[in-house]
Amino acid sequence: MSDTHPSPLYRKAHSIIHRWGLFATQDIPKGTRIIQYTGIKITKAESERRAILQEQAALKEGDGSVYIFELNKRYDLDGNTPDNLAKFINHSCAPTCEAVLERGKIWIEALKPIKEGDELFFDYGYDMANFLDHPCACGAKECIGYIVRKDQRAKVRRLLLAKKKI
Repeated sequence: MSDTHPSPLYRKAHSIIHRWGLFATQDIPKGTRIIQYTGIKITKAESERRAILQEQAALKEGDGSVYIFELNKRYDLDGNTPDNLAKFINHSCAPTCEAVLERGKIWIEALKPIKEGDELFFDYGYDMANFLDHPCACGAKECIGYIVRKDQRAKVRRLLLAKKKI
């Protein structure tokens, strides 16, 4: 069975977070490798060019779909390919999965036990530099309203609180 095609562990379905998502079709134990995030290996320059084009298209369509993952200092992976079902895993500030880079491949693994029917989520790990461009709709109690990696959320929360005081 290929890691890029539906397996007994997940299915693509409508999500309240962002149009589509992947959902567990059975209980998934912590540490389980669920799916490989696949795509086209590209240089950083090509990555920047594609990200701009994908963001422009996403704004026109009202969709936040940029599927580029960092592989290393020289290369990224553009997951905007038809066979990459992992691209439908949505961000959450309370993730159930994590992206693991191993020998040049990206795997989505369960961070904790996942119940059948639960949507799969991982933290997209965005830097806070342009956080206002990435609103978050995950609804988790720890959500600050923007897709920002965990170690920068407190800083963004302070900025947002300071802005309200002005």
